[in-house]
Order: sequence, then C-alpha cells, then structure tokens
Amino acid sequence: MEEKIISEETAKAEETAKAEEAIKAEKTIEKNGITEGVIWKQLLLFFFPILFGTFFQQLYNAADAMILGRFVGKEALSAAGGSTGTVINLLVGFFVGLSSGATVIISQYYGAKRREMVGYAVHTAIAFCLAAGLFLMIGGFAAAPSILRIMDTPAEVLDLAILYIRIYFLGTIGNLIYNVGAGILRAVGDSRRPLYFLIVSCFTNIVLDVIFIVVCGLGVAGAAIATISSQALSAVLVMAVLMRTKDMHRLELRKIRLDRRMFYRIIRIGFPAGLQSVMYSLSNIIIQAAINALGTDTVAAWTAYSKLDCIFWMTINAFGISITTFVGQNFGAGNLGRVRKGIRTCLYMSLGATVFVSLILYYGAPFICKFFTTDPEVLRIGLAMTRFLVPVYVTYIIIEIMSGALRGVGDCWIPTLICLGGICVIRVLWIMFAVPGKPDIYTIMFSYPLTWVVTSGLFIGYYTWFSKISKRRNLPV
Repeated sequence: MEEKIISEETAKAEETAKAEEAIKAEKTIEKNGITEGVIWKQLLLFFFPILFGTFFQQLYNAADAMILGRFVGKEALSAAGGSTGTVINLLVGFFVGLSSGATVIISQYYGAKRREMVGYAVHTAIAFCLAAGLFLMIGGFAAAPSILRIMDTPAEVLDLAILYIRIYFLGTIGNLIYNVGAGILRAVGDSRRPLYFLIVSCFTNIVLDVIFIVVCGLGVAGAAIATISSQALSAVLVMAVLMRTKDMHRLELRKIRLDRRMFYRIIRIGFPAGLQSVMYSLSNIIIQAAINALGTDTVAAWTAYSKLDCIFWMTINAFGISITTFVGQNFGAGNLGRVRKGIRTCLYMSLGATVFVSLILYYGAPFICKFFTTDPEVLRIGLAMTRFLVPVYVTYIIIEIMSGALRGVGDCWIPTLICLGGICVIRVLWIMFAVPGKPDIYTIMFSYPLTWVVTSGLFIGYYTWFSKISKRRNLPV
C-alpha cells in the first residue's frame, strides 16, 4: 500500500515538473520579440549575432589562406581556395540547403506554439544531417579528385588541392551538425549562442593552423585538419545546448530518427534551396574553370579576392537569414501585415549596409589583400578584381532579401526557378559564348552584375504581382 502511495506521489511530481517546464517554455515564447515590438530593432537584434557568427565562420577560412599564403606559398593558397572551395560549396551547400527546410518548418511551428511538431522537426533534421554527412564523407572523398581535374585545376596545385579536399570531407559530419543545429537555434530566435560557438571554434582553428602549418610544417594538410577539428568542436557545443534546453526544441538522443511525414515537409521546402545552391556552385565551377585557364597568379588573386568578397556575402546573408526567420515566425503566428512591413524594412537596412561595406572594400582593398599574399602580380590582379565587382554589389540585395522572405512563407519553387534562370543559366551561357571571344578576367567577372540585375528584376515582378504575400492586399500594411 505504501509503495502504491509512493508511486502515485512520484507520478504526480513528474507531472507537476513537466507542467512547470511547459509553462516556462510558453513564457519563453511569449517573450519572443520577433512576433512583437519594433521591427527594425528585432531585425538588428537577430542580424548582428548572425553577422558576427558568419564573420568568425569565414575568419577561420581566411586564417587558413593567410597562413598558407604567407608561410607556404601561392600554390598552397590556390590549393586551399579556388577550385577546392567551389567543390566544397557544391557538395556541402546542397545538403545545407536541404536542411534549411527544417529552419523554416521549425520557425513556423514555434511561432504557432506547436510543441509536438517542433520536436518531430528537430529530431528529423538531426537524423537527416547525420545520414547526409556520412554520404558526403564517402562520396566527396571519392569524387573530388575527378571534379578538380574536370575543372582544369593547374597542374602545380592539383595534388595539394586533392590532399586538402579529401581531409576536409572526412569532417563533413561535424560541419553539417553545426549548421543544422545553429539553424534550429536561430529558428526559435536564439542567434547568440551559435555566435559564441563560432568564436570558440575560430580561435581554436587559428591556434591549430599555427601549430600544424608553421610549427609542424604540414602545409595544406595541416590547414584542413585544423578546419575539421574546429568544426567538430562547434558541432559538439551546439548539440550540448540543444540537449540541455527546456524549451520545445529540446533534443533527446533516443528520439533521433527520420519521421517520414516531417522529413517530406522539410525536403519539400529545403530541396529547392539545395538545388539552388548546387546550380550556383555549378555555375561558379564553370567560372572557376575559366579563371584556372588564366594561370596560377590569377587563381591566387581570385582566392584572395574571395576572402574580401566574403565580407559582403556574410553581411547580406545575415539579412537573408534574419528575414527568413522573421517572416517564418510571423507567418506562423498569422501576422501577415507585419511580414510585409518586415520585408520593406529589411530591404532598406541591407541597402545601407551594402553601401557601407562596399566603400570599405573599395578603398581598403590595397591593404587587405596584403594579408593574403605579397606577390606583386597577384596583388595587382586581386585589386583589379575588387575594384570591378565591389561597386555592383547593390544589384544583388533584392535577390537575397526577397528569396529569404519567400522561403519564410514556404514559397520556395518559383524563387528557385527565378535564380536558376536569371543567375545560373545566363551566367553559364555568358561563359560559354562571350568569354571565348574575349578571354580575360573582366569578361568573366561581368557575368556577375549581368545576372544580378536580370534576376532582381524578375524577383520584383514576382513579389509584386504573383507571390503569396502580394495577393493578400486586404491585410493592413
């Protein structure tokens, strides 16, 4: 009899504890300012942690490039950037794009306060990234050398590039886990802790770069080992946070499995993003192949410029991620008027930020490029690239913000098709037919502003007349 009373009391205590946790979670959601408050302030509160997080994510790639360029040489710099970076973006970007569907789904369910559906989405997303990481590790290791040869990677850097990329792909599980885990945290409005984890992993990578490259003399192999080690650390940290939270996005290892219905929903939204990433990368592979034909100096200069270029991309991508989560949560909560206001506000903010970044890069390029190389010819070519492309960054803003906003409401296929046609197809046609007539770096680079302008016009037309958001004209704006 006493045992029965004790078991009943234990059961009641467990129920009370669960109820208290649920109340705490509900209070956390109620305090979520994404669906309330001043729009520009909420976007900035979300934007800056993402921006700084992306900055540190790019910083450890830049650290590899700086240390390799300074202590090993321009061949090592080309091997760790250029073709290898494009191949990595192709394969990893596809699966990160697929998993981005989970971010949209979770943000919508979280905004609607649907605890059970958030749980299904979290565990399905983690299960998917584990399977995808294993596939990438094996497939990327095997296929990367052939892809590098197809891209006409210069012979003097080919062996180094193969070594770097094979080591990199051995660590892709950690890369995917971090990206998916960080996406889950951002979907529920927590953009600070992914930043903290990246800061830790960034400094870890820099220390390991010095040890493996400068002290041990491992060259590109040391850079790759340092990168995958730091990515593994960030993956462990993000998993620990997901497992310890009391909110509805809590991760429990025993529940990690692919829920068929949730997996379908995630893929339905994520596949267009993954396909878009692949097509971007394929078009960039064609561009990289055209650049490779111009020699090692141009390849090294393009690698150095790409590190400057990342400053703009991490800024505009931070706005894109911010508006996706903002739109997703407000759409899930039924605040459609606020959705439209948020998009307009984000466009103005990203325009101001782009002008500011462009001015810094345009006038600071002569000094920044010297961090990556001291070779005079590489510096000359890199500066010419920067001065040509930086002034046209403003033509890309509409693409990033509108496609991010449309993903937030689950409108994925048409924006993807617009990007595929307006950017990828036109860019490939330009390289195939215009570059052979005048094979220089300026003809190659002109493919970027050309396709950005065309695609921006298509997005404006679709958003204004045909998108889900524009059709709800009866809503207060």
